[in-house]
Amino acid sequence: MSRANLNKDPDEVAAMFDGVAKRYDLVNDLLSLGRTKAWRKAATTIIAPAPGMKILDVAAGPGSSSEPLHKAGATVFATDFSEGMLAVGRKTRPYLHFSKADALNLPFEANTFDVVTISYGLRNTVDYPKALAEALRVAKPGGRMVIVEFSHPTWPLFRTIYTEYLMRLLPVIARKSSSNPDAYIYLAESIRAWPDQGALAKSMEKAGWSQITWKNLTGGVVAVHSGIKG
Repeated sequence: MSRANLNKDPDEVAAMFDGVAKRYDLVNDLLSLGRTKAWRKAATTIIAPAPGMKILDVAAGPGSSSEPLHKAGATVFATDFSEGMLAVGRKTRPYLHFSKADALNLPFEANTFDVVTISYGLRNTVDYPKALAEALRVAKPGGRMVIVEFSHPTWPLFRTIYTEYLMRLLPVIARKSSSNPDAYIYLAESIRAWPDQGALAKSMEKAGWSQITWKNLTGGVVAVHSGIKG
């Protein structure tokens, strides 16, 4: 799969992530211009994990996003729909609780989690409004959703430069460094096709989340959206 659109085939997306699982952290570093660790630290601060909290990390991949939550003492459920990602996670982070789950049909009871979070995975679901509603279902009343996702740089000149990098330079790097360059091209295109910060906030509100805010990182290359279940 090399063209990003809003009618993604779940099996194709899962297979794509299976193929890049072993180099997933490298993929994120390329997409993030090397800012992955700084963004993860900022997102962790917003989530504010603490002992006694129960957190669901959807589309957790190999557990990079789950690890700092676990280290802070929270009980973390790391889920993904890619068997390849889960296999890498279980090998590299055996202390985390990994399980296979579809963001559109989570295998958890309603009102279970203090926080539901998803990092760089919402745009890869076949129906992201449904994923937002499903996250609302499993969150406790008063619980939060925290979404970390590539977004739209707010400065027009930088937005143009970043888009050109994604669509021109990244595929070149991928072809030289990866056995599955189409995966990188898909990821770049999915970022460009993704709604901007305000549009995502409106989708969260429509799904039932309230008090929605967002924080731009690196000028809006990434945005961290937060909402509360009323």
